[in-house]
Amino acid sequence: MDLNFSPEHQAFRAEVKSFLTQALPDDIRQRTLRGEKLSKDDHIRWQRILAAKGWLGHCWKKEYGGTGWGPIERFIWDEEVHLAGAPRRNIPAIDLLGPLIIEYGTEEQKQRFLPPILRSEHWWCQGFSEPQAGSDLAALKMRAVRDGDHYVVNGTKMWTSYAQESNWIFCLVRTSQEQKKQAGISYLLIPMDQPGVTVSPIITVGGVHAVNQVTIEDVHVPVENRLGPEGEAWSMTQFLLSYERIVGAGLGASTRYLAEARAFARRTVRDGVPLARTPRLREKLAALEADLMALKYTAYRVLADEVAGKAEASVVSVVKLRGAQLQQAITELMSEEGGQLSWPDVLTLPEGEPVVPVDDEYHAQQAFDRRKLTIYGGSAEIQKNIIARRILRI
Repeated sequence: MDLNFSPEHQAFRAEVKSFLTQALPDDIRQRTLRGEKLSKDDHIRWQRILAAKGWLGHCWKKEYGGTGWGPIERFIWDEEVHLAGAPRRNIPAIDLLGPLIIEYGTEEQKQRFLPPILRSEHWWCQGFSEPQAGSDLAALKMRAVRDGDHYVVNGTKMWTSYAQESNWIFCLVRTSQEQKKQAGISYLLIPMDQPGVTVSPIITVGGVHAVNQVTIEDVHVPVENRLGPEGEAWSMTQFLLSYERIVGAGLGASTRYLAEARAFARRTVRDGVPLARTPRLREKLAALEADLMALKYTAYRVLADEVAGKAEASVVSVVKLRGAQLQQAITELMSEEGGQLSWPDVLTLPEGEPVVPVDDEYHAQQAFDRRKLTIYGGSAEIQKNIIARRILRI
């Protein structure tokens, strides 16, 4: 199989690179590459630059303000965005809800909800996981009981990313009790600025406030805010996999992290020798390079199958699992190497200086933060079960 991109797609990649170089504000780029937290205003500034270019809805159909890109263009875009240090925050609205509304929403819903996303006026969060239903979405308990032209909603969502900055949440809710637990689940679009919606912060092990608990108590939601037929959310959610087959591999992120690891090894000296010249670290970096190359070739094969209409949803589990494990391995290596260098300095740092050097603090934070990759969106254990059943047939 030819793993090379066509001249047209190579030209598209060059266009994307050029745009990101010229249009991405340097302060946003530098802070993103340093792992610093950006404000919502920073993200809105960048999203409006993308919207002016017509590239904010990168996975939307053209007639609704999107790019109309196919899977190869979306793959290239995702890779180059990570390499350039461009931030992405309102993923639930742009990558998930937008395509769902375009595919399943009424015309009224499309006109009501899509333009405010492109104008960065509506910020959405995704209400899927629950305290007793993380990777097993079919076990969710949040109830939505029909009362005339409204649903009365009660329940709790967990690990809701950036709910503290969002004014809308799209939730999976149980609208009926069916014998098969995947049935009876519906999508509701719920405004968050109303009584009964409470957002409580969850600080991650990396010291970041990115996720939250969202409690919904006796909130009335108009039936017109239901997306798609009642009880059909499970099949609608499977539709989203067509947009996640390859981007779940995180190739852009892994490529960037590995480049950072190589640069760190070149500039860091231990016992008078750069780490890049020590056999042990060279072997580890070489092994990570080989893993990245294998993941890239796997992603390319899956991409070729997707373009040919032959891709199976189960391959999501392969690229997501290996991509997550690779990012974890790279960031853990950088944290370990930095920690070995810094520990002797802790006892001799002058008063007033940080106990941990800035580089090492960043590496540790990244290593801690990447632990989530094998938990959210279906844990590693769930992915392995899918691979065993659907691919290995065991």
